[in-house]
Amino acid sequence: MTGRRAPRPRFFLKGLAMIFKSHKEHAVTYMMMPLRDIVVFPHMVSPLFVGRERSIAAVEKALEQGKTIFLVTQKDASIDSPSQETVYPVGVLATILQMLKLPDGSIKVLVEGKKRGRINKFLVEDDSFSALVEEVDDTCRDANEVKALNAMILDSLDNFAKFTKRIPPDMVATAAAVDDPSRLADLIAPQLNVSLSDKQQILELTDVCERLERVYAIMESAMELIRTEQRIKTRVKRQMEKTQKDYYLNEQMRAIQKEIGDTDDRQAEIDELEEKLQSKKHLSEEARTRVDKEIKKLKMMPPMSAEMNVVRNYIEWILSLPWGEKSDVKMDIGPAEQILNDDHYGLKEPKERILEYLAVESLVQKLKGPILCFVGPPGVGKTSLGKSIARATGRRFVRLSLGGVRDEAEIRGHRRTYIGALPGKILQSLKKAGTDNPVFLLDEVDKMSTDFRGDPSSALLEVLDPEQNDTFNDHYIDMDYDLSGVMFITTANTLQGIPPALQDRMEIIRIAGYMESEKLAIAKQYLVPKQLEANGLAAGQLEFSDNSVLHIIRRYTREAGVRNLEREIASICRKVATDLVRQGAQEGGERKVKIDKSSVEKYLGVPRFRYGTAEEKNKVGISTGLAWTEVGGELLFIEVAVMSGKGELIITGKLGDVMKESARAAMSYVRSRAQLLGLDKEFYQLIDLHIHVPEGAIPKDGPSAGIAITTAIISALTRVEVKKDIAMTGEITLRGRVLPIGGLKEKIFAAHRGLISTVIIPRENEKDLKDIPEKILKDLKIVMVDHMDEVIRLALVTDSAEAFAGKAVEDKQFFREPPAPEDIPPQLHQ
Repeated sequence: MTGRRAPRPRFFLKGLAMIFKSHKEHAVTYMMMPLRDIVVFPHMVSPLFVGRERSIAAVEKALEQGKTIFLVTQKDASIDSPSQETVYPVGVLATILQMLKLPDGSIKVLVEGKKRGRINKFLVEDDSFSALVEEVDDTCRDANEVKALNAMILDSLDNFAKFTKRIPPDMVATAAAVDDPSRLADLIAPQLNVSLSDKQQILELTDVCERLERVYAIMESAMELIRTEQRIKTRVKRQMEKTQKDYYLNEQMRAIQKEIGDTDDRQAEIDELEEKLQSKKHLSEEARTRVDKEIKKLKMMPPMSAEMNVVRNYIEWILSLPWGEKSDVKMDIGPAEQILNDDHYGLKEPKERILEYLAVESLVQKLKGPILCFVGPPGVGKTSLGKSIARATGRRFVRLSLGGVRDEAEIRGHRRTYIGALPGKILQSLKKAGTDNPVFLLDEVDKMSTDFRGDPSSALLEVLDPEQNDTFNDHYIDMDYDLSGVMFITTANTLQGIPPALQDRMEIIRIAGYMESEKLAIAKQYLVPKQLEANGLAAGQLEFSDNSVLHIIRRYTREAGVRNLEREIASICRKVATDLVRQGAQEGGERKVKIDKSSVEKYLGVPRFRYGTAEEKNKVGISTGLAWTEVGGELLFIEVAVMSGKGELIITGKLGDVMKESARAAMSYVRSRAQLLGLDKEFYQLIDLHIHVPEGAIPKDGPSAGIAITTAIISALTRVEVKKDIAMTGEITLRGRVLPIGGLKEKIFAAHRGLISTVIIPRENEKDLKDIPEKILKDLKIVMVDHMDEVIRLALVTDSAEAFAGKAVEDKQFFREPPAPEDIPPQLHQ
C-alpha cells in the first residue's frame, strides 16, 4: 500500500457528491453546435471550422443572443443531422470570441469553454440546432485528496513534458500557476493522446477527485508507453546501425567484385527468380503479387540473414508448381479402350467408367476431375489400373501412398514459421508431375491413422471434393491452388477404414477377386512374359502348360488377386535360369524347359494348400459357410459338438461380437423349434453345446454365418448329417428369417474354387447375381431362401420334411436324460 487514501465505496462517494452538488433551478435554452472529432473543455480556447448550414445558423444566432453557444460532441462523426441519441449528453457552454467567414461559404469560429452543461431536451429548428441545457457544477468528496492529486499531476506533467513533444513547453509553467484543481484537470485533458470517448468520459466526470485520478492514470499509462517506445527505438537504432554497416560493406564488396570481373551470385540468383516469374504465363494474380513482394523483400535482406533462405525457398516452391500447365488429354475412346484391354484382363466396370469419363469430357470440353475409389483385395490390379488410365488418357501419372500417414501436414504442408517447412505431398506430387491435370493415385486410403498431429483423412475432404478443390489452400504456400483438373483415383482394400464423409465424395467401384480361368489367362498373357523378360529368359527357353499354372493357382496360392501367383512364377523362372547357367546354355538356348503339373513340385516344393476344401463325406454337426475377407472369399467351416452338461453355450475360434451374437440367435431359434425338431423342451438344460470355427488364429466376424451355425447346431442335436457339397450364407433372426448379406460375388467365387455344387443364399440377394459371371453360375446351383426351415430341408440329408421329423422323433429320447460320455455316439465326436 502507498500513502494514498483507500477509495471510499461508490455509494458513499455518490452520497457525499450529492451534498456538495448544487443544481440549477431552471434549465436555459441555448443555441447548440454538434462537433465532430473534438471535445471542448471548460477554459479551453479552440478554433472550429464550421461547414454545416444549421451549425452556421446556430453560431450566427448565438452572436445575436449574447455570444454563448452550447458545444456537444457527436457519437458518430459521419451523421450530418444528429439527434439527441447520436450526441453525448454532456457538453460545454462556450463563448464565441471571434467569427470569420471563409470564401467557400464556411466559417471559422474561435470559442472558449466556460462551464459544463447537460442536455435536458434536444431542440431541432428548421435552420439550426438548440437545446434546453442545465449547467453542471463541480463536486468534491475530499479537499485533502484533491491537493495530493494536484501535486501528483504537476509532477507527472513535468516528467511527461520531458519525454514527449505533445505537451507545449509553456504548459508546465501554466499548469503550475493554476490554483483551481478542476481547471487543472480541464487544462491537461485536451493535451492527452487518448480517444474521443475517453476525453468525453473525463468531461462528464463532475467529481474533481475522480477527474484528477483519471487524468493522472492516463498520463502514467502514456509515460510507461513512451518508456517502452524509447527502449524499442534504442534497440532498433542499434540494429539499423549494424544493418547500414553491413549494407555499406556489401556495396563495397559488390563494387570490388565488379572491378575484378567476379559475378555477383546473389544478384544472379535474384535475376533468375525474376526471369522465372516472367516466364510463368498462367500464374494466378494472387501468386504473382505475392512472389513479386517476396523478391523485393529478398533484395533488401543482408546475405547472411537466416530469413533469406526461408524467403528464397518459398519463392522457388511457388515458381516450381505447374500453374495452369496442362498435358493434352486424349479423348478418343477407341485407342483408350485398346490400351485398357492390353494392360488388364477383365475389370469391366472400371474400364467402362473411364470410357464414360472420356466420352463426357469430349462433349463438354471442360469437366472437373472425377474422384474414383477402387475397392478390392490385394493383387487385383488397382494400382496398375491407375497407370493404365494415365496412359489411356495421355496424362502424367503420380502416386502417393497414404498407408500409415498420421500427420495432417503430410497433406496440407507446414506453416512457413516452422523450421524446415515444406508444402504437403499433394503439391509436391504436382511439382513432380509437371502439370496440374495428372492422374493422381492416392494408394491405400483406408490405411490412414489419426494422432495428436491431426487427422489426414479430414484434410483429404477438401482435396477429394470437386466442388471445393479448385481453391485448395496449402499451409506452406498459403494461397489457393486449383486441383479441379486433377483426376484423383484412390484405392482401398475395405471401406471400413474410410470415414463416411470421405466416402461420400468418391465414386466407389468394387473390384472382386479373379476366377481360376481369369487367373490362368492373366498368367499366360501378362505374368509369364513379364517374368521371362525380368529373369533374362527367351520365350523359347521356358514354357508353362495350362495344367501347371492351374496347379500353382490351386496348391501354392490362396488369394483373390494374382500377386502371389506372379511370385511363384518368378521363383520358377529364377530356378530355371540358374539351371541353364550351370549347364552353360544361357546364351544359345540349346535346352528348352517345359513346366507341367508334375514338375511344379520340383521347383516350388511341397504344395502349401489343399484344393477343393469341401468335406469328403457327409458329417454330423459340421456345416460349410461362406465368408468375405480382405483377400477375397473363403469357405468357413462351422463345427458343433454336444456334451453332457448344464446348458452352457461355448463359442470359440477368435470370433467377433457380431458373430457370437449370431450363434446365440441361432441357439434361440433352435430352442423355439424344439418341438418341430423332435427335441425335448428342456433339452438345453442337460447338455453343453460347443460351437467352434477352425483356424482360430484368424479373426472372424459378421452376421452372414447365421444360417450355417444354425444348420450345424440342428445337425449335432438331431444327429442328422449335413450334405458335404452344399455351402450357405445368410443372417438369421430369432424367428428364422434369412436376411441379406454382402460380398456375395467373392463368396460365390470361393464356393466355386472349393468344388461346392450348391450354394444357399438369401432371396433378397438375388439382385446381386447379375454381377456373377455366367460361367460360374453354370457350374453352381444357386438356391434362394427366405426362412431357416427351407435351409434345413435343403442342407440336411433327408428325403422330405416328414422323414426328417420322423428321424428326429426317433432320437429324441437321447435328450431326455443326460448321457454318459461313453454313450455319446461317435458321430458327435466328428
